[in-house]
Formats: sequence, structure tokens, C-alpha cells
Amino acid sequence: MEGNIQFIQITPQQLQEQILAGVKIQLEELKKDFQPKTPEEYLSRKETAALLKVNLSTLHAWANKGTITPFGINGRVYFKRSEIENVLTPLK
Repeated sequence: MEGNIQFIQITPQQLQEQILAGVKIQLEELKKDFQPKTPEEYLSRKETAALLKVNLSTLHAWANKGTITPFGINGRVYFKRSEIENVLTPLK
């Protein structure tokens, strides 16, 4: 396959400026669409119960029914704050 080679009379400084200008334009375009990922916040059982103003047995029952999903590490139970906020539904 034959490629096209084009020689342009341009100084190294001009070439560098052109490359930097192109990179800057691409970065500005990327910034428009970039959404930084927020780290997930995990709440303990007590924090979750306090947030929802329920007791631990109610929280346990909701986890058993699948209403909310518990996550565990080293025998401790946590809940994702985003999931807790998403399961709340407006009443009609």
C-alpha cells in the first residue's frame, strides 16, 4: 500500500505550535462532554437507618425483600447512598 508523503516548508517551531493548537482544540471538545465520576458513598447500617428514619430491623427486612441491596466487607454491612436515594419514590 502506497502512502502519501507531503513535505511542507514549516519550521520546527511552527510545527510545534500547530500541534499544540490542535491538541488544545481537542481538549476543549473533550471538556464539554466530560463528566467526572463521583466516588460512591457507602453508608453503615446505622447511618442508613438514621437517614431513612427507620430502625435496624426495618432496614434488615428491606434488605431481605430486595428493596435495598446490602454490600459487605469483613463482616460489616454497607448500603450505597445513591441506591438509597433512588429507591425513594414520590407519593401520589
